[in-house]
Amino acid sequence: MKKTIILFSVILLSFTAAKSQTSIPVQFQELVHKLSQEVPDQDKKPAINASPNRLLEFARSMLGIRYRSASSSPSKGFDCSGFVNYVFSNFGFKVPRSSREFATSGEAKKLEDAKIGDVILFTGTNSRSRTPGHVGIIYSIDGDEIKFIHSSSGKKRGVTITSLDDGFYKKRFIKVISIL
Repeated sequence: MKKTIILFSVILLSFTAAKSQTSIPVQFQELVHKLSQEVPDQDKKPAINASPNRLLEFARSMLGIRYRSASSSPSKGFDCSGFVNYVFSNFGFKVPRSSREFATSGEAKKLEDAKIGDVILFTGTNSRSRTPGHVGIIYSIDGDEIKFIHSSSGKKRGVTITSLDDGFYKKRFIKVISIL
């Protein structure tokens, strides 16, 4: 009789332990749900209403967010390609995550043919290397003056709007690509 009670107790404890390991705490379920809502859906089709103005309005809402290397999160900060990736992903576009990969993306254009919402590519800080090292989104075109929004690791540090004529960006310019 004692063996039956012990056996029954062991089975009952095993069942209870197994059940407790398969149930997920409510706080964890809520956290997973919240995080899944924040992650852009990579399979999402580009939004029909993804006009350059709406895209830039969304990008402008992030002005001042700090620069953070290897990051694409508004809460932590952005590097340049992380910022561009985050903005376009918000509208359902699948774009590269690194500035180098942007060189083979989209439709290449001459600077004279650039439009707002196009992506602009620059070399890194070494302008003699023609490898892309920085990207931004063309924000405005007023005559010959082109401004772009980007996440800068330079003096302005963070998401900012800069003129192509400021600093040495014109010397570092590589090309413009159209994603929209």
